[in-house]
Amino acid sequence: MNHLMGSISGATAHLKQKALSSYELCEAAIRRHEAITKLNPFIMSTHKLAQESASRSTERYKKGKPIGPLDGIPIAIKDNFCTAGIPTTCGSKMLQNYTPPYSATVVQRLIEAGAVIVGKSNLDEFGMGSGTIDSTAGPSRNIYRSGINYKLQSTVRYPTSGLADGDWYVTGGSSGGSAVAVAAGAAFGAVGSDTGGSVRNPASYCGVVGLKPSYGIVPRYGLISLVNSMDVPGLFGRNVDDVATLLSVVAGEDLRDSTSVPSNLQNLQLPEVPSIEGLVVGIPREYHSAGMSQEVVDIWTKVAGLMKEQGAQVREVSMPHTQYSIICYSILNPCEVASNFTRYTGVEYGLRNESGHSMEAMYALTRSTGLSEVVRGRILAGNYFLLRENKERYFNQALKVRRLISQDFEQAWSSGIDLLLTPVTLSTAIRYSEFVKTDNRSQAADQDICTQSANMAGVPAINVPVALNLDGLPLSMQLMAPWGHDASLLSTAKWIEQHVNFPRLCTIEDCK
Repeated sequence: MNHLMGSISGATAHLKQKALSSYELCEAAIRRHEAITKLNPFIMSTHKLAQESASRSTERYKKGKPIGPLDGIPIAIKDNFCTAGIPTTCGSKMLQNYTPPYSATVVQRLIEAGAVIVGKSNLDEFGMGSGTIDSTAGPSRNIYRSGINYKLQSTVRYPTSGLADGDWYVTGGSSGGSAVAVAAGAAFGAVGSDTGGSVRNPASYCGVVGLKPSYGIVPRYGLISLVNSMDVPGLFGRNVDDVATLLSVVAGEDLRDSTSVPSNLQNLQLPEVPSIEGLVVGIPREYHSAGMSQEVVDIWTKVAGLMKEQGAQVREVSMPHTQYSIICYSILNPCEVASNFTRYTGVEYGLRNESGHSMEAMYALTRSTGLSEVVRGRILAGNYFLLRENKERYFNQALKVRRLISQDFEQAWSSGIDLLLTPVTLSTAIRYSEFVKTDNRSQAADQDICTQSANMAGVPAINVPVALNLDGLPLSMQLMAPWGHDASLLSTAKWIEQHVNFPRLCTIEDCK
């Protein structure tokens, strides 16, 4: 047994008992990575650095002095977080040779807690996408029905074989590499970024837990910006306790990030047996979106009913401006992208195309060569919305709508609602052949319907896998809570996890 499909606390217990060493655990993660190469979870492996970190961790355990709950634990980092001395590409040709001189706060805190960084995970270019298919490193693939051997911890038999026609399921995005690395056992946990659902969406498709913390709780310093006002470092784990452990390490103010705030989550520990007695759960009627599959609606109803049976109050609520969230996001996102991406000129860092006859020509050639059509399209749209004659009509109006969306949440909380329960995606994971029939912008709009509003309002949200459908694909639910109530959100998510008995995926070796 290689322990890779267990929990962080379980692995830590084995390390403390010297049943295995950090180095052995790291080597097992590296072997697992090699076994799932076809899934393409990583843009870059950091195996040598991981082995060095694991060796130092092994020595600490020998002395009985581990430095934290993540000491010796393999972790993956999405490749839009800066890592000192390790290339950070954002899945783009523009940054394919960029090596940061510093690490993101999240990365540095993980390293200081003893985590072993095993790789930089794949993503849609600069985080623009919902499938992890638009990357210079190629698409990532979902482990479910991929053809890679795995078993499910369930008495019910679900299909696990690869698709007969050679097709495969997408991971979701944009943090799909992180999600599949955790789901497939190449890492115990992972870091992603969530701007409109980019952690929760792939977590849902890949059957893992994905948390978008409250905006500002986890510092953004060193996260390469997409949309500053909505970007949130997010966390993946195989269970809720693992995500809580990761959050306890990375949360807290960083003076280098003016949007970060102090946090009391550093000593976060969830109750062993959470209770939902008296909890008031809201069911937003507007989240019953057009195109939502019946199996998603059914599992939503089932989980709500389960919570009601166990002592929670379940109420229908209205969030009337939800319908405008995607339109609003489609304006605000390109506007901030247009501003942020003025830095990619080829002058200070990144790709430079010097075949032009002037500085302006060099800028244009560099950006047309280094940035994909998807990225250039968002920059173009953002600059259009920000034109003097358009700013009031588009950008300023979108800001007003964003306030209305945020007020929907505030009114729900003030009416006595403790948490909102919604779907995460409209369906289970989508076949690649179907996914690519729709352009990037339209896919993102479809996939973010249930997740995007949480980013508009800055509230915490979490994906919890709850069941498999008849095709053996994960179905998940989303919980949202008032800003700063991350601990209670995680506690309720753990309650759901304990009561739905989601069929866990495991390797053949670990299922024995």
